[in-house]
Amino acid sequence: MSVESPFAALLDELPTRHEVVRVLGSDTHYWVYGPEDAATTIVIAHGYRGEHHGLEPVVAHLRGVKIVSPDLPGFGESSAMTGAKHDIAGYAAWYAAFLDSLGLNGTAVVLGHSFGSMVTSYAVANRLVSTPKLILVNPIAASALDGPSKIRTQGTVVYYRLAMALPERAGHWLLDNWLVIRFMSLSLAKTKDKALRRFIHDQHHTYFGRFSDRTTVVEGFEASISTDVTSVAADIPVPTLLIGAELDLITTVAQLETLRDEMADATLHVIPDVGHLIHYEKSREAAEMIVDFLGAGSLADERRAASS
Repeated sequence: MSVESPFAALLDELPTRHEVVRVLGSDTHYWVYGPEDAATTIVIAHGYRGEHHGLEPVVAHLRGVKIVSPDLPGFGESSAMTGAKHDIAGYAAWYAAFLDSLGLNGTAVVLGHSFGSMVTSYAVANRLVSTPKLILVNPIAASALDGPSKIRTQGTVVYYRLAMALPERAGHWLLDNWLVIRFMSLSLAKTKDKALRRFIHDQHHTYFGRFSDRTTVVEGFEASISTDVTSVAADIPVPTLLIGAELDLITTVAQLETLRDEMADATLHVIPDVGHLIHYEKSREAAEMIVDFLGAGSLADERRAASS
């Protein structure tokens, strides 16, 4: 039985629709939240092995803006791409084509979380995407192989390469193994709130295994450790909001500060007592930072949602 979302009442207040568009050979599923006539639209790129549900806690706190949240190709409901590789350049090309297909390239605010921070940064830096502002949540500010959990990352490399080397059925079983997913979830969660921890673990068990095929998952992982946002930071021409975490196992605060300093116009906020799950554990704080940065929209009234 799934665990009820602590953000369900807030999310239920938002008008939501589900659409599908074909982009670079991927039947890309996406969800639109908020008013259709909002002056500001945000388009999300989620993290590795995530899908649109992961950013819903942040979305739930936003009012007065429209949010478009696709499942990246090969994850969630979206099929893999046939028109590009599942690497950073390929996902960036897909993201740009997705914006083009919706007529949003040049007007929408771009938001990337974790793996999505590399995809969106590459797309903006290489002028595939034009945007008034860029928002990066838990940005990957250094190679995972150089981060604070280098040994764990090296073990993860072995895990994914073993999953690819095994026969198809065994490899898929390893990638979707309950114990592996629980270990990952336990290592990332920092909150002491027991109900929220249960929700986070349930989210990972529910959605971490929703991928189209083994090859896409492994290609995506190789892409995730192949580069970082600093490789394109100097070429990002737009105002950028960096929302980092004090206890992130992938990127240190010092690496976030270096990233900020390498960008032309970046603001860094580091949220204390949270790791790589800002979108679950500090979703309202992140939403407030987004509203302040955009100068648009507002925060949801939690008391009204709780009483409805």
